[in-house]
Amino acid sequence: MKRYRAIWISDVHLGTTECKAEYLLDFLKNNTAETIYLVGDIIDGWALKKRWYWPQKHNDVIQKLLRKARKGSKVIYIPGNHDELGRQFINMTFGDIEIKND
Repeated sequence: MKRYRAIWISDVHLGTTECKAEYLLDFLKNNTAETIYLVGDIIDGWALKKRWYWPQKHNDVIQKLLRKARKGSKVIYIPGNHDELGRQFINMTFGDIEIKND
C-alpha cells in the first residue's frame, strides 16, 4: 500500500448513476495518507433530492473512509455546492471525519 502525506478527493458525486465508486474504492484500498481531504461534492445532494439512488458501492465508499479515519488517517470533509447540506455540520466530527468550512 502506498502512503502519502496528503490525498485530495473531490467531485465523487455519491448518489448519482455517474459516480465511479468502484474506482475510488480501488484507489482507497491501495493508497493511504496522513491526511485525506474530501473537498466538495462527495455526496450529490442535488441529485438525491430529485431521485434516490444509493447502491451498496456508495455505502462501501463511506465505510472505507470511516475505516481510514479510525485507523489513523486524519479525514477532513469540506462540503461543496452539491453537498451543501453538510455545511450545517461545520466544526463537528462524525465517525472521526471532521467537517470543516475550509
